[in-house]
Amino acid sequence: MNATVILGMLCVHLICFCVMFLLISIRLNDRKMGTDVFAAGHLLLGLAYFLQLLGGAPGWGAMSVVNHTLTFCAPVVYLLGAVRFFDRPIPVWGPLLTVAGVYTLAQVLVQAALGTEARHALLAASCAVLFLGMTVALLYGIRTFARDLRVEMILFAVLIGGICVLNAAKFVMILSGGLQALDMNSRFQMAFYIYMSFLGTVLPPAAVWLVLNRLVDQLRVLAVKDPLTGLLNRRGLTEGLATHFRSRKAGPAHLLIVDIDHFKHINDTHGHQVGDVVLCRVADALKRTARQGDLACRLGGEEFVVVALNTDHGGAVRLAERMRETVASSQAPGGNPHEQVQCTVTIGVSAGFASAGALDEVLRQADAALYRGKTSGRNRVEWALAV
Repeated sequence: MNATVILGMLCVHLICFCVMFLLISIRLNDRKMGTDVFAAGHLLLGLAYFLQLLGGAPGWGAMSVVNHTLTFCAPVVYLLGAVRFFDRPIPVWGPLLTVAGVYTLAQVLVQAALGTEARHALLAASCAVLFLGMTVALLYGIRTFARDLRVEMILFAVLIGGICVLNAAKFVMILSGGLQALDMNSRFQMAFYIYMSFLGTVLPPAAVWLVLNRLVDQLRVLAVKDPLTGLLNRRGLTEGLATHFRSRKAGPAHLLIVDIDHFKHINDTHGHQVGDVVLCRVADALKRTARQGDLACRLGGEEFVVVALNTDHGGAVRLAERMRETVASSQAPGGNPHEQVQCTVTIGVSAGFASAGALDEVLRQADAALYRGKTSGRNRVEWALAV
């Protein structure tokens, strides 16, 4: 098997994975996680290698220029897709066209000034620098944006670092040996395309695995979070309590039921869209006021629950008062630009409890206290009589 056969198989491989990523991106609808961009990257690289097969020996011509531009732009596209995978919205086609134009112009200038060898050396050096930057970014991500993917980022860094080394070696060989270094039947080119075929076999499935892993994480979040406010739902609250009380250092907890006063009137007067905004503003106020480690949950409708962990009755009541004051001092935009909606909350505080199994009981206690607060005028904090 020679390098030409390997390169042909690599072209087919890349086009097949292009179709696969494109189909995945269609199924993902709005949140594609960069899969549509990965599809474009595979297409560009597949076309570049196909043109290399058609072009024959290294030389100067329109096909060779397009080949080099596609070869350089493909990893740029992969980089932009990776940025989108990590939920950073970034434009793709504008920057890509700019890179393609600049690199094509650079090829023409280098060819005119230094010749064909220099143009091929430019491609090897440019790819080496680009892959070095990608490797450094992956290693940096281990401590920042991809701390939950430590092993995967190290693996990608090693594999992409290998491409960097091979392109750097190709650059040196072109400078020292001329275009003979690009002979398709040379040992170096054989090794280069075998390594690229290996990457073409390993990296796309690895990227698909990362996408599937992200989807599973999203499903887990959806299972325990309220989609409107981002707070925990009832299941998330139960799991959080169970985790807390499994700790040997877990102290007593107090449950606060927070209910928005006259929420039906807000909905009827301003509309359900404004009502949703009010719910989100109250949720934000609860999150800002809650202490680190406390559990905040939307129980349903306009009712919220906050579990104050590792505190006594006095601390729970003080927390409830801070929450009531924070909500009362906040505003939500109304139905027109000059309208602001203010609301208040009534809060019922339960007695202390020390196990997740007591959740239903303390919910009843806090609900009874909440009812007394509602009948006593609202916008107040009431605590369970059992305290």
